[in-house]
Amino acid sequence: MAHEHASGQITRRAFAGMTALAAAATATPAEAKIRRVGGETILGEGEHTFRVRHQFPQLPDRFTWQTTHNVAVDAAGNLYVIHEGRKEQKDHPAIFVFDPAGTFIRAFGSEFQGGGHGIEVRQEGNEEFLYVCGYQQVKAFAKMTLAGEIVWYRKAPMESGAYAAGEDVSTTPTWKRDGFLPTNFAFLDDGGFLLADGYGTFRIHRYDKDARWVSSFGGAGDGQGTFNTPHGIWIDRRPAADGSAREPSIVVCDRAHDTLQVFGMDGTYRQTIPGFGLPANLDTWKNLMVVPELKACVTLLDDRNNVVARLGRAVERLDEVKDLRGQPAQWRDGEFVHPHDACFTPTGDIFVAEWVATGRVTKLERVG
Repeated sequence: MAHEHASGQITRRAFAGMTALAAAATATPAEAKIRRVGGETILGEGEHTFRVRHQFPQLPDRFTWQTTHNVAVDAAGNLYVIHEGRKEQKDHPAIFVFDPAGTFIRAFGSEFQGGGHGIEVRQEGNEEFLYVCGYQQVKAFAKMTLAGEIVWYRKAPMESGAYAAGEDVSTTPTWKRDGFLPTNFAFLDDGGFLLADGYGTFRIHRYDKDARWVSSFGGAGDGQGTFNTPHGIWIDRRPAADGSAREPSIVVCDRAHDTLQVFGMDGTYRQTIPGFGLPANLDTWKNLMVVPELKACVTLLDDRNNVVARLGRAVERLDEVKDLRGQPAQWRDGEFVHPHDACFTPTGDIFVAEWVATGRVTKLERVG
């Protein structure tokens, strides 16, 4: 299995060994073109054309990037970035907020230093909240205000019967199937939410609106309802091709299987979508779904889950350049290294966070 080890690295052997499994993702007419126009890097074609702005937000000198992980956007267009953070720097914030122009606003979230991972913004009534989860030494998830105040903080759901004794207080990652290492959220219409235990039990937990555990599905296995690293999760509420409403579904990034799995809202398995390279998380906008892939690609799917664009794909570079993630001087404009999360803005721009220790958040500005 390929995962972010405690050392913060995915093994090179794990990447090289899965190149063949991503073959469907590497040969497609939808692979996006990169070109320079008027001094700018332009990526894609037609309605899926973007201006590339690498390193879009910048931190003040008093802070340092410490492996960027996930991104989210609030209704005002402000960007929230969570990084893993160094466990020995407990007073350093793990969450940074930037305005729509990329200017730093504030930082908080030292509770997640050493394990900051998933972050989402959720509208609840007239207020927005952050949902944040941490793996590694954190092993917890929380609801926070946009200013960083904790509303509630939760550890492993022992009532599920899935965890080893003490996992509800532990801060030691075990990487075993009875440990708790949550990765990402999806939000339910009833006010509840789903939590992916992407590095622990490989289960998807369902919680009610008061953050009480209800049930779970999945677990470790070979696919079709079971997982090998269910790292990302989303509720697909996109309309049908003709604009009509259709039943929502749960989509899970079964990362180490290089697939997406689709479930009914009750957790019943429906379908597997192959052809990705370590898909890490999901987001939707209008009829599009964005799939950031750790194997150097950001993929767009239409409402039928057909690939319509593969943005910044540079999979071969992972083998050509040893430890590419640690060599920023070798990165190329318009190409990605290890996309770990991506989210749409209300206007269809895309923010991409990459799993690199120096930190990199790219803004893809829609021009098509």
